[in-house]
Amino acid sequence: MSEHLIGCCGAYCGTCHGCPGCTAGYETGKRDISKARCRIKICCIRKLGSTYSCADCPDYLYCNILQDFYGKNGYKYKKYRESLEFIRANGRTAFLKIARKWTRPYGKLV
Repeated sequence: MSEHLIGCCGAYCGTCHGCPGCTAGYETGKRDISKARCRIKICCIRKLGSTYSCADCPDYLYCNILQDFYGKNGYKYKKYRESLEFIRANGRTAFLKIARKWTRPYGKLV
């Protein structure tokens, strides 16, 4: 299972049919980060590269972009934060093993 299916923000992109994920294609030049609109993705890919998520960032706990995102109203923002926390604690392989059973970009982690 491709790690490119883990969105920078913690979303699992494997449920979006026809979408390669938010990080795929940047390492090969197929996609251009200067054309991206998502602030989280732009920061993550420029800082860490396209094979990582914000869970890997040393500034994770202090990132204003993430704090603004997670401060929005809506259930999904809490779930994306839980996903990144899970990845930080357990790794991407453990996350993907669980997430591949989801039917939306977020789900139950335990």
